[in-house]
Amino acid sequence: MAGKFEIYRDRRGEFRFRLKASNGEIILASEGYKAKSGCKNGIASVKKNSKAKKNFVRKESKNGKFMFNLRAGNNQVIGTSEMYNTNASCENGIKSVMNNASGAKIEEE
Repeated sequence: MAGKFEIYRDRRGEFRFRLKASNGEIILASEGYKAKSGCKNGIASVKKNSKAKKNFVRKESKNGKFMFNLRAGNNQVIGTSEMYNTNASCENGIKSVMNNASGAKIEEE
């Protein structure tokens, strides 16, 4: 089973997407978009930009946890990961996005 993108509305009525791995775990989440078309454009950008490791920016929080942002060619953040306890887990999260995003189907809630 491949990963999937889920499009949903948040409490403020904005459209968001989350990328889930084949095991159902959320591996990337978006910002809010006013229009569904913007959200779908964000998904297309994730599919395109998740193929290159250079587009993933790794960060370490003050409490020692790790996360990453996926950036588009214009350096805009298009997706953010969860917080990971170890750098190795963060790297596995990046690999999971790289493996799941390009072939993921889109579901709308």
